[in-house]
Amino acid sequence: MKEQGTLYIVGTPIGNLSDMTPRAVETLEQVDFIAAEDTRVTLGLLNHFGIKKPMVSYFEHNIREKGDYIAGRLAAGESCAIVTDAGMPCISDPGADLVRICGERGIPTVVVPGPSAVVSAVALSGFPAARFTFEGFLSVNRNTRSAHLDSLKNEERMMVFYEAPHKLLATLGDMAEAFGGDRRVTVARELTKLHEETIRTTLGEALALFQERPPKGEFVLVVEGKPQEEDTALSFEEAVALVRQSAARGKSLSDAAKEVAKLTPYKKSELYKAALSAPPEED
Repeated sequence: MKEQGTLYIVGTPIGNLSDMTPRAVETLEQVDFIAAEDTRVTLGLLNHFGIKKPMVSYFEHNIREKGDYIAGRLAAGESCAIVTDAGMPCISDPGADLVRICGERGIPTVVVPGPSAVVSAVALSGFPAARFTFEGFLSVNRNTRSAHLDSLKNEERMMVFYEAPHKLLATLGDMAEAFGGDRRVTVARELTKLHEETIRTTLGEALALFQERPPKGEFVLVVEGKPQEEDTALSFEEAVALVRQSAARGKSLSDAAKEVAKLTPYKKSELYKAALSAPPEED
């Protein structure tokens, strides 16, 4: 019985063709066929490197049909490279579903890493990058987009978004509303291309900038996470002491406990009981 083939996940340049790795070129030359998000875009890449290979169109609207087809060919012993239009496949594109199918069927998968717009933008941001969350493209639907951003209001990690030029203003406006106009953002535009640009600013200033200058090119937005708040909470003993101090200035113990309870995580009844049973303070 013929051995199963291998699926190669091949990273391609995000703009500058000089970023194509020798291993990526070699892999595309050796596989039996290539699964491409847009065969026209991939044909340009193949022509640049003098590679001639049959291609299968594999994109969001045909993943079920073509996924089974590609997996069938792999199971029969052929090898395939999956590529996206730019960058690493299977990140915010349908390639992940093909990897899942291959995993379920025991078909080997190998990654041939290449450029990534996400990691490149994070490196350019200047923000502490020990932790971040990739949020991909936001929805074109205003309500869905706003709900997505609302769920991230308390996110303390930096957040990375992809955005197209025709949606940039709406997205920046919604981000400024959700996170505040003074939240810092790095706008990375046309990464690795001739007109690459990195703008480190705030959401409010970025919105004003692109209202004056119509957005062009592909964007990656790196938004700083919510600043961590200092822990200034009172201990229970300190809260009780505050109740007694307020009562000593003329408030009833009940009113003092109620007032302190609003400012602390402790219940009024707990504070009242503790203040009532505390030994009198010495003069």
